[in-house]
Amino acid sequence: MTIHGSLFQDFREKETQDPFSLQNKKMLRVDMRYGEVMAKAGSMVAYQGDVRFTKQSSGMGRFLKSAVTGEGMTMMTCSGQGDLFLADEAQEVQVMYLQDDAISVNGRNVLAFSNSIQWDIHRIQARGAAMTGGLYNVSLRGTGYVAITTDGDPVALDVASSPTFADAQAVVMWTNGVRMDVRVDTGGIGSMLRGGTGEMLQMAFTGQGYVLVQPSEGVPQGGQEQGGGGGGMLGGILNG
Repeated sequence: MTIHGSLFQDFREKETQDPFSLQNKKMLRVDMRYGEVMAKAGSMVAYQGDVRFTKQSSGMGRFLKSAVTGEGMTMMTCSGQGDLFLADEAQEVQVMYLQDDAISVNGRNVLAFSNSIQWDIHRIQARGAAMTGGLYNVSLRGTGYVAITTDGDPVALDVASSPTFADAQAVVMWTNGVRMDVRVDTGGIGSMLRGGTGEMLQMAFTGQGYVLVQPSEGVPQGGQEQGGGGGGMLGGILNG
């Protein structure tokens, strides 16, 4: 028996020496020779070699923050030898390398990062945040690789070039040096009743750096938006 067609050539595993690399737009390939990595629990789709997975204890501090804020992020430690393939709901994967730097990410968009990267749930200091009951995000800092997911091709907005505003559910992350404030749309409910958007609360960004925005307001899961129920950013107030 012989199988004809280019399937096994077109989608053959890509060889690379990079610790984190894209197998395709929606799948991350991790070379485990470079050490342990932290990955979103349940994101493993395949591996070759001897790779082991251990649920990561978030520590009491992060556990309490997660319980209070709803910014849940269950991670697993991946160790061993071989190649590991990660994905999350067929979302597109974006890879970056931090060199003694930091980013602030929506917890639902974190896919994986080097074990050398420190992470924590942090409260965002923003003017106007008092009306929301508090804003929380996941901070990743240090030196190493980070992989995040986006629902479609994102756009990186240069905050320093112009006043920048975004729908809270579309914001994926921002870089160190960017400040975020809560902005109330003056159109408000009246605007919505007249046929406007009615999106009263927005994120306003200033400073030096970039904001990454995806062309979506959340991926449906179980009939609800992933951002619902306080899953980061302004999810709790926009959906409550």
